[in-house]
Amino acid sequence: MLNLHMKTNTKNKEQNIVVKGISPKEIKIISELEFNEKKYFKREDIQHLFKNKKEMTNAIYNLAKKERIVALNKNKYFLVPIKARLGKWTDEPFIIIDEVMNGQGYFIGGWAVANHYRITDQIPFKYDVYTTKRQGKYNILGVKIIFHRTTKERIKNAVIEKLNNHSFSIMNKKEMKKWMKLRE
Repeated sequence: MLNLHMKTNTKNKEQNIVVKGISPKEIKIISELEFNEKKYFKREDIQHLFKNKKEMTNAIYNLAKKERIVALNKNKYFLVPIKARLGKWTDEPFIIIDEVMNGQGYFIGGWAVANHYRITDQIPFKYDVYTTKRQGKYNILGVKIIFHRTTKERIKNAVIEKLNNHSFSIMNKKEMKKWMKLRE
């Protein structure tokens, strides 16, 4: 096991930070994903590194416990890169939401999209996601996401946008303006 000890100086206070040990097998998983530039990955992407499913499940469990990966849904994970000093890392919220939803059956609405369209200057602190699949409040990679139920017809009216070569679904501008009028 590899144990790293780092000292950081935060406002003249010395703080000991212990990075949990990473086994050679776990290093192999992380290095392969980073080499292939896969921040988001599925079980199938690392399956070839293991003898059986149980060994893979244990490795994923250990990496999640050590905060080197974060589960996004049943089969998809986010890799916290080695360069993350304190084991904390995030991505663009719209991209995180798209990855959680596997790129289908949703659209993002609310203040986040109003800000995206520059209808408001208000910076969103939560992201409203409309879907037929799930509901409730979640905090994923430091992003507060509220899932709302909606119909398939409303999802069909969503618009596809791109950010950093990654596409995601958001409420169309016409519906967004109606939504904003209800808030006045």
